[in-house]
Amino acid sequence: MFSLCFLSLCVLLAIFAYALAPDDSENANQMHLSIHSKSPGFTVQILTIPSQGTSNGGLGAFFFGKKTTATEIPISTFSTTKDGILITEYTEEGSGGLQKEYKHSLFPAAKTPSEISTQYVSTKKFILGTDKYGRDLLSRMLIGIRISLAIGFVAVFISLVIGISLGAIAGYFGGKVDAAIMWLINVTWSIPTLLLVIAITLALGKGFWQVFIAVGLTMWVEVARVVRGQVMGVKEMQFVTAARALGYTDWRIITRHILPNAMAPVIIISAANFAGAILIESGLSFLGIGAQPPMPSWGGIIKDHYSYIILGKPYLAIIPGLAIMSLVTAFMLIGNALRDAMDVKAT
Repeated sequence: MFSLCFLSLCVLLAIFAYALAPDDSENANQMHLSIHSKSPGFTVQILTIPSQGTSNGGLGAFFFGKKTTATEIPISTFSTTKDGILITEYTEEGSGGLQKEYKHSLFPAAKTPSEISTQYVSTKKFILGTDKYGRDLLSRMLIGIRISLAIGFVAVFISLVIGISLGAIAGYFGGKVDAAIMWLINVTWSIPTLLLVIAITLALGKGFWQVFIAVGLTMWVEVARVVRGQVMGVKEMQFVTAARALGYTDWRIITRHILPNAMAPVIIISAANFAGAILIESGLSFLGIGAQPPMPSWGGIIKDHYSYIILGKPYLAIIPGLAIMSLVTAFMLIGNALRDAMDVKAT
């Protein structure tokens, strides 16, 4: 139940990621190089120079972030001048940064120069710190949930469609059809999963959807084997014999009579495959052939910061690592719970 609640929370965070993220720009890609690799809880003043163009709003911004060119500048100090605002850019030492003056005309909502500081200067707190590019780590972690959950859903869906179809056909018809499908299953089974995923990914090209397809095409084998075994057992039962005697088509017998009585193990396998898909996607992103920058991915965040483990800032890699571990563990625990709940032999 705790795992189910945790996964429900993750799904809600994925849906409302941009609404909850401090950085609601597209892919949470607002960079501040002067404040890179800051520890959790870091606070700094930010001057926001609004965009002169247009940015998306409404549902587009809610689900996919704001496409805006607004510039955010971390500052140490500022003062109002008669023509605008004079700022000192933030530096590691806290003083001696570059001074710049920005004209009042750049801030359309400020009627006078004195209003610039109240409307365009804010104090920003980075709860989980910043990454090596000065981006808000919390925002990228929240949006990264979408990648992990999406890869799980799509990959499991593809594996179920292929695995159930081939497994049901092999188990029901038997003979040469079964031999041909089992040959395909055994050949695919003999290839290491990660190696096969990498090969498919390189063939399809790097990208978001290519990873989904590649992972899904490698996870159907176990589903097909289990469905085949279940169908071979169920098709010998009396209600299937009765369905044949009534003249029902093979398609109707398979879909309406056999598969509904053979799906319990498949549901359990799907939970384990969901966890496996998340791990594979994280591994691909770590290798650089998964979700491509600037799209945030937990595996990609670890890739960018694994060297920081020995450079005194291990949290930059440990935080996404713990997130991956928690999500995978939750799915595995749910799979174990489903196995126990659907075990008809349990007392």
